[in-house]
Amino acid sequence: MILIVKSSSALNIGITAVVFGLLAGCGQTGPLYLPKPPAKPAAPAVSPTTPPPPSSPAAQ
Repeated sequence: MILIVKSSSALNIGITAVVFGLLAGCGQTGPLYLPKPPAKPAAPAVSPTTPPPPSSPAAQ
């Protein structure tokens, strides 16, 4: 595409229109926010009725 511009004011208006058009078309609309970090998974619950595994004398 060839653009023939004879005045610098028309060129400035064209560049300004393009810049504003690009700025208006990018980004998220509305208020900015920081995303919440992902929730950590809960630790598995240990049942109090489960006896601990027997320890072997060799492990001590």
